[in-house]
Amino acid sequence: MSVEGNNWAYAEDFLPEDRVLLTARDLAEELGCPPILPGAGQTLQLIAQASGVRSVVEIGTGAGVSTTYLLRGMVTGGVVTTIDVEPEHHKAAKRTLREAGFAPERARMITGRALDVLPRLTDGGYDMVLIDARKVEYPQYLEQALRLARVGGIIAIDNSLWHGRVPDPAQRDQETTAIRTTLKSVRENESLTTVLLPAGDGLLLAIKNA
Repeated sequence: MSVEGNNWAYAEDFLPEDRVLLTARDLAEELGCPPILPGAGQTLQLIAQASGVRSVVEIGTGAGVSTTYLLRGMVTGGVVTTIDVEPEHHKAAKRTLREAGFAPERARMITGRALDVLPRLTDGGYDMVLIDARKVEYPQYLEQALRLARVGGIIAIDNSLWHGRVPDPAQRDQETTAIRTTLKSVRENESLTTVLLPAGDGLLLAIKNA
C-alpha cells in the first residue's frame, strides 16, 4: 500500500466504531445500501457539534449509520429529517437509532423518492443538508440543498471521490459524471465556502454564505 493509502487507512481507523455502528454496518450490507465510511461520519459528527446543528435534512437514510453520527453531534432535541425510497431501510434505521439511545422523535423518517419529497420541505429551514443517495441525481439534490439550507448552513456531499473515479478523467460513467458535475457547480458557486476532504469516500463540505 502507498504512503497515501496507509495514511488514509490510519485516519479511517483512528477512532474505532462502537457496537451500535458496527451492527448498523452489518444491516446495511444485508440491505445493499453501503453506509458512510467512518472518517466521513466522524467529520459530520464533529462539524454538527462545533456548529450547534439542530435541524438536518439527510438524503439517503440507509441503515442509519450517518443518522447516528449526526445525532451524536447535534444539540439536545435536534431533529434529522431523513429521506429514503426503501421502507426496509427506515425499519433498519429505526432499530439502529433505538439501540443508540435516541428517542423516535429525533428522526423524522419520510419514505419516498427524494426528488418528490424535497420540494415540500421549508426554504432556508435547515442547518445542514447531507447528500448521500442516488449518485445520478446529485445535481438535482444540490439544487434542493441550496434552497433548504439557511444562510450560514452547511451542505455535505458524501462519496465525492466515488472510489477514486471522480479524479480520473478516463472515468465517464453516468454516476461519476453526475458527481463531477455537482462538485463543479459547488466550486463555481460564489455564495459558498467549500472544502473537499479525502475522508471516507470523499466528503465535500460547503457553507452557504448568502
